[in-house]
Amino acid sequence: MRTAWTPSIVPSVGDVTVYLVEDDFGKIGRCYRETDSEKADLEATIQDLISGQYNDPIRVVAFNTVEGWSQDVSEDVAREIQRRHDIIAEDVPSHLSRFVEVQIGSSRQLALSLV
Repeated sequence: MRTAWTPSIVPSVGDVTVYLVEDDFGKIGRCYRETDSEKADLEATIQDLISGQYNDPIRVVAFNTVEGWSQDVSEDVAREIQRRHDIIAEDVPSHLSRFVEVQIGSSRQLALSLV
């Protein structure tokens, strides 16, 4: 009996932390969105979130199979998105406002520029 080969979503090179976004499609349900393994790092994930590549992001999970761990990093990612938008004095895009609000709430610390 032959077993079917399934491509792995885990990068095959070195010690890499991968970030996956769980997206909500309403009545259809939720899923972890398919991601190019070369673009599954933290910065690419944040940029994809900001640029609207996800329908309704629910959480971000990071994992590293070489080190043997996984972790929900949604709050950290939401804080970074909020921080970047605070720096440029713009509101978080509407497609991310729910994600950021759920993860960090409305109590955030604003950075003031002393000019």
